[in-house]
Amino acid sequence: MRNRPAVPGILPALLLLAACSSPKSAAPGIPGVDFDAAGQYNSFDSRDTEEVLKTKIAQMFLVGFRGTSLEKDNPVYADITKLGIGGVILFDYDMPSRSPVRNIVSKDQLTRLCAELQDAAAGGPSGLRLFIAVDQEGGAVDRLKTRNGFPKTKSAAELGKDEKSETAYHAEQTARLLSEMGINLNFAPCVDLDINPQNPIIGKIGRSFSSDPAVVTDHAALWIKAHSSYGVFSCPKHFPGHGSSRGDTHRGAVDISQSWKPEELFPYSELIRTGQVRFVMTGHVFNSVLDPENPATLSQPVLEGILRGRLGFTGLIVSDDLDMAAITANYSLETALEKAVNAGVNILCLSKNGGEFDPSIAERSVNIIYKQLSAGKIPPQRIEESYRRIMAVKAEMCVR
Repeated sequence: MRNRPAVPGILPALLLLAACSSPKSAAPGIPGVDFDAAGQYNSFDSRDTEEVLKTKIAQMFLVGFRGTSLEKDNPVYADITKLGIGGVILFDYDMPSRSPVRNIVSKDQLTRLCAELQDAAAGGPSGLRLFIAVDQEGGAVDRLKTRNGFPKTKSAAELGKDEKSETAYHAEQTARLLSEMGINLNFAPCVDLDINPQNPIIGKIGRSFSSDPAVVTDHAALWIKAHSSYGVFSCPKHFPGHGSSRGDTHRGAVDISQSWKPEELFPYSELIRTGQVRFVMTGHVFNSVLDPENPATLSQPVLEGILRGRLGFTGLIVSDDLDMAAITANYSLETALEKAVNAGVNILCLSKNGGEFDPSIAERSVNIIYKQLSAGKIPPQRIEESYRRIMAVKAEMCVR
């Protein structure tokens, strides 16, 4: 990381430099920053200026963009160098335009793009590295496709029927490839249980290892271990479980109140216990038993009550794409952001690869949250807590 003037009020940038100089323990946290037993940070710096607060808010966003190289006239360049967003998500296919070209066309091109993104981040408000994310589960959810020169992959369903050594091999090959490209965050493994084989977005397309929670846990643990060994963060999903659903949250609201089973929490509980899980992705599923009002992504009882409280997760909670119809068809952007932040989401994913493409989504969203913060709709502790959790995980990027 290059030396740059410290932005007033942004302590963790200096802490990151210190973390880069010596190995960091596996426990998520930052020297000098204390969280309570539930993993909550209950203090904030009231001296933060508008500039500093917006920089902290921007770190909470992981956004999608168009482009196979990073040009200065690309809106995401300003998102990185001026706003200081925390990360980006890459796709091979552009859904709004139905184009087979979005961000990924070849190995060499993708490696250059990732390097360009990190170079731009080094010149941003904080100089912090980006989370560069992709959905590379294998099988149907496979952004690095054979048509672009990448190796053929197996689905989770196929791996779940194989010996665990096959999953370990597949996970290692995937992690090595991502690391070589410069991708440091994989939104995988999917740890949903195959409760409903006809589930259109999980079971039917082979995204679950098994209906047996122990089998899912064993295979997912191998996946996480392999990724960690190559310096790539993995992200179990979709909390608290999407495997029993009959619908697809990409298309609209999905109610799992009658089909969800408590055993769907088992993989999360066991994986979190290993101390190797830094990210968990939420699902947009609604379960009235857990929260009678909100889907999981927008639910404080689910995220803080269960994931943080019962399961003891201290890492980063990342939303599934807020551009999916389960959210957009039922909530305005303002309401979705307010509810997600107040529920405990730390990383807000806005791919803009579902509905209409909006190149200004990052700046608009940062301004929305800043206004909600100023109006007292979001407590400042929420922003500070998320920012410090993000800094804790980014510190690990220096020593991996």
